[in-house]
Amino acid sequence: MKNRLDYYKASPDAIKALGTLEVAIVKRGLETSLSNLVKLRASQINGCAYCIDTHAMDARNGGETERRLYALCAWRETPFFSVRERAALSWTESLTLISSTHAPEADYVFLSENFSETEMVDLTLMIGTINIWNRIGVGFRVSPKA
Repeated sequence: MKNRLDYYKASPDAIKALGTLEVAIVKRGLETSLSNLVKLRASQINGCAYCIDTHAMDARNGGETERRLYALCAWRETPFFSVRERAALSWTESLTLISSTHAPEADYVFLSENFSETEMVDLTLMIGTINIWNRIGVGFRVSPKA
């Protein structure tokens, strides 16, 4: 698949700002393994091949097991994820699919039982940021390197 355009070249200041936001969120302290799962799950839902490839590699490089990576798309049906990870994945799916879920109260309550208010905001910003990157990747047909 051929990229539609070079978005870094077309709007460097905006892309740099998005990258700066992402770095700021990462520095806030959510677990790296949790962040990798959240980014990978949102990317799976959005069908962003570039981001799926990137975040699967990041997760592997961070020590994530193949078993959990393979099961991520069916995380609700497996015993492989902690309660905190499940709360984050549930929130990820709710916000990524917000037009159909409307972020239900049950998902918010589950999140609030497992994360501080600061962590909830940071996680929500992370989910929003990966969704922006996914839309850039899908919209401009960014594909992983072979």
